[in-house]
Amino acid sequence: MKFTAEQIAGILEGVVVGNPMAEVFRLSKIEDGSEGSLTFLSNPKYLNFIYSTKASVTIVNETFEPELPLTTTLIKVHDAYAAFSKLLEFYNQVKLNKTGIEQPSFLSQSVKYGDNLYLGSFSYVGQNVVLGENVKIYPNCFVGDNVSIGDNVILFAGAKIYSETVIGSNCTIHSGAIIGADGFGFAPNPDGTYTKIPQIGNVIIEDNVDIGSCTTIDRATMGSTIIRKGVKLDNQIQIAHNVEIGENTVIAAQTGVAGSTKIGKNGMIGGQVGISGHLTIGNNVRIQAQSGVGRNIKDDEILQGSPTFGYNDFSKSYVHFKNLPKIVAEIEELKKQILNQKNGNNG
Repeated sequence: MKFTAEQIAGILEGVVVGNPMAEVFRLSKIEDGSEGSLTFLSNPKYLNFIYSTKASVTIVNETFEPELPLTTTLIKVHDAYAAFSKLLEFYNQVKLNKTGIEQPSFLSQSVKYGDNLYLGSFSYVGQNVVLGENVKIYPNCFVGDNVSIGDNVILFAGAKIYSETVIGSNCTIHSGAIIGADGFGFAPNPDGTYTKIPQIGNVIIEDNVDIGSCTTIDRATMGSTIIRKGVKLDNQIQIAHNVEIGENTVIAAQTGVAGSTKIGKNGMIGGQVGISGHLTIGNNVRIQAQSGVGRNIKDDEILQGSPTFGYNDFSKSYVHFKNLPKIVAEIEELKKQILNQKNGNNG
């Protein structure tokens, strides 16, 4: 899809300096620009590249005045970085704006769906499913029976949504994510074997949630596993049964949260964090990467370590830990000196 500099300036409310009919059909970094590409300059660190870039169009701040001749057409805006971000969002919307039902795919006769549905090839949508407006279901997705999905939701290729799941509006679920699989519930038997405990609850995902590739969210044993509005989950995260994650909390990759733990709102949890079950994590909590949490956490705490303790205490302790061999050597030397003094006094 091609756009002219003039069309882009109209979207961004900018001013064209150069050829208003310069055409672009792809985006690039300024140092990698080529004919037909659109780029931007906001960081002074990359200023030199604007004189050598081969990009057809470059978005710049309105205060920019070139000191050397340019071959690229400029679009001057108030904030080049913000304008380029807006353009990325616009480009993404255009790229993802697919509609129609591809074949082969399966859409149960009892499904209710809104306008502009896209259902990709080899996808399955079960009985009594309700789909909102502008839902995009990419190829090889599975949507089980009695699922409810709100407006403007995207399920990327290979996402699996088990039965009874409820998904709000404006959510994105990336490839390979599995929502609503059974929680890990087994009862031990006297002979050492295990009996599976039926998992009859569901998963509720509220509005504006983003779930990364290959992340899994288990259905509740009873009741619901709940992901509150605005939560952002990275790739390869495990959320166990009956967990609740509060509004606008963000969690980085490879973190695992065990069953029935409640995490507050506005939290930030780093990668590879392990959180035990049946805990309460407060609001505004920060947990550094690779920490292990085995206790309840109050609001506003910043934690690190395994098991976790206060971030400032961890940092101070780590300084000593790095110097531990030296400290041990000094202690051994002091012990020798004390022993020598005692032997001298006894002599």
